Amino acid sequence: MRCAILGFVCGAAWLQTLAALPDTAAMAFCAALALLLVYGWRGPLRAAAAGALLGFCWAALIAHVALAPQLASDDEGRDVTIVGTIDSLPYRFEQGVRFNFAVERVVGATITVPPRVSLAWYAGFRDKSQPVGAVQPGERWQLTVRLQRPHGNANPYGFDYEVWLLEQGVRATGYVRADGDGNRRLDSFVAGFGHVVERCRARLRERILRALPDKQYAGVIVALVVGDQRAIDQSDWAVFSRTGISHLISISGLHITMIAGLFAALASYLWRRSFFTRAQLPLLLPAQKVAALTGVVVALLYVLLAGFGIPAQRTLYMLTVVAAALWSGRISNVSHVLCVALVVVVLLDPWAVLWPGFWLSFGAVAIILFATVGRVGVPTAGLWNLVRLGAHTQYVVTLGLVPLTMLLFSQVSLVSPIANAVAIPLVSFVVTPLALAGSMLPAPVSGVLLGVAHAAVEALAWFLGWLGDRSLAVWSAPAPSPWMFCFALAGTMWMLAPRGWPHRWAGAVALLPMLTQVPTAPAAGQFAVTAFDVGQGMALLVETAGHRLLYDTGPAYSPESNGGNRVIVPYLKARGIGILDGVVVSHSDADHAGGATSILETVPVGWVASSLRPGHPVVRASARHVRCEAGQRWHWDGVDFEMLHPAAASYKNAHLKPNARSCTLRISAGARSILLAADIEAAQEEQLLSTAPAKLRAEVLLAPHHGSGTSSTPDFLLAVRPSLGVFQVGHRNRYRHPKAEVYERYGELAIGRLRTDESGAVMLDFGTVTGAREYRREHARYWYGR
Repeated sequence: MRCAILGFVCGAAWLQTLAALPDTAAMAFCAALALLLVYGWRGPLRAAAAGALLGFCWAALIAHVALAPQLASDDEGRDVTIVGTIDSLPYRFEQGVRFNFAVERVVGATITVPPRVSLAWYAGFRDKSQPVGAVQPGERWQLTVRLQRPHGNANPYGFDYEVWLLEQGVRATGYVRADGDGNRRLDSFVAGFGHVVERCRARLRERILRALPDKQYAGVIVALVVGDQRAIDQSDWAVFSRTGISHLISISGLHITMIAGLFAALASYLWRRSFFTRAQLPLLLPAQKVAALTGVVVALLYVLLAGFGIPAQRTLYMLTVVAAALWSGRISNVSHVLCVALVVVVLLDPWAVLWPGFWLSFGAVAIILFATVGRVGVPTAGLWNLVRLGAHTQYVVTLGLVPLTMLLFSQVSLVSPIANAVAIPLVSFVVTPLALAGSMLPAPVSGVLLGVAHAAVEALAWFLGWLGDRSLAVWSAPAPSPWMFCFALAGTMWMLAPRGWPHRWAGAVALLPMLTQVPTAPAAGQFAVTAFDVGQGMALLVETAGHRLLYDTGPAYSPESNGGNRVIVPYLKARGIGILDGVVVSHSDADHAGGATSILETVPVGWVASSLRPGHPVVRASARHVRCEAGQRWHWDGVDFEMLHPAAASYKNAHLKPNARSCTLRISAGARSILLAADIEAAQEEQLLSTAPAKLRAEVLLAPHHGSGTSSTPDFLLAVRPSLGVFQVGHRNRYRHPKAEVYERYGELAIGRLRTDESGAVMLDFGTVTGAREYRREHARYWYGR
């Protein structure tokens, strides 16, 4: 059975790597072949093969069903009035509120709207203001909205927003219209199991936030009670990640097991004593069965509060299998329990295999089983033995997950054993019980308990901040290749083998290739450019043999989120790039400078060049700042860099717009070159034609001002004579960049065109020849563009 289950998971994972879903005939063939293998069920390989085929077919079937609801492309951007219910826990932020909406019907139109959409209701949008509704889960509303198909930024090592929406059953996104006629609540509550659960989660969250007004770590308390992590600051997440305790800042399997065990023990105690009556209840039903049932029910309630996350699901299914084995009188092997939980998770959610939490949660349990079950001499009783068991378990998990952690995050926390030794007992046995009790008990007791829980989190955060500031707190390296990961995993298993296994220490040697690898880089005299898909904004990474330059930093999406911390920093970490030699911020527009401060706070930067005013926050945050001026030149590893614009005299003109002073940079290596023109417009293009016409020639042109109608004049394009134009634009951006006439102009001049909203990140290699790669094409998945 275990081989079949593992094969099933592998088959489901295989399906998620395909560019297109198999058709009905292919699925029928795979299912028939699986049945033939099942008929002659002998041997683990045949079982695994049959399981893989069934997992592939099951995941394909679920994907076909999930993709079926579709918003027609012609209906994107249209105003439509819909009636439905608030279907999730709303998230309130500075500009408004976000929530999922279960659509019941469309009013006054014949268009088809998917049954579940994700909506934002902004207080102000495009120079218009509107009151934001006080939406609560389970309410029925009539809303006028504008929708579009799911679309997210597509970058190497980036978060795949499109498949995340697909997993949530969301097949369109949009926003509530400010000029909508009759945005109003129709019913205060619509009965339904999901609505009851989400309303309970909302009430508990409100109680916590009222009891802890303006408290820095109130979001952590909310996460531990209802699993909503959205209110935790990015700076706090950075500390938790650096110290390796992120798994505790949620309703994790450890918390669920602890709470379920506590209630199970209480139920067993009361049942054995017949609730202090003469009913003799143990004669009717054994106390062990009552305890098991109580534990499962409590675990289910807590998992529902958690929003049914993967770690919580895994724990619930494992507890349920153990309870079922106890009730049926069959003692089940622990590995069978883990496999049953594994297959149930994938059956219910085939996309779970795409997320780090799935592999980390099941991997941690599998490592513990491998390193403890059946071993002789593992302590099991007594206070000291329990301490030893806890220390051994922490050692096993920390070491065993090193290869997986490096594969998923390109870093491993060296201080995590110390951090977890303090955080696990504090969060599990102090903060979580106090937070749960405080969220449910009446005032003023609730306020006291929540205040104590917050004080404990505050003390823990201070300790973690101090610990994480150590220079060797984290070991970083590029994401390992498949062979490197497998080699390191084999070495880890060797190190965790039973006592007496020959030369267990030698397994550490297998970790060295993974931990000591260095980032890849172009050869001397060559360079590479990555144009990130950051939405409506610009951000490009330029790499030579020994240096790296970031040109622009992407837009600001919200006060907490920007192109820097959402796209660029994760990419740099995954590549193992720990230092940027230089950053050019072309000008002050938010779509170019929005991520700069996040990058400067996270990554060491040698210098910053910009056209920003002296008091700009980016200038103040820079260790060394220089002003962009035409004529600046430098040479890295056989590659030439020259600033062509703005002229030094332009800084004396206070009337110039920021676009007019965009830092324009030409990079060349022999015959290979690229021109990065930021947001210059026709006047600046004409100026460049008169002052530096011989320096404009380039193989690749970053389309000025995203292809706006005020740039890319015919004379300028003829002077540059690029073979390829790259347009960094956002999907369905409100400026409608690139303008149709400009885009056509590039085509008429036989200039190749790539746009990041269609291609995702564009990777350019300037070697012996110039090559361009598109992330959405190289990493094609069946949910893209659907």
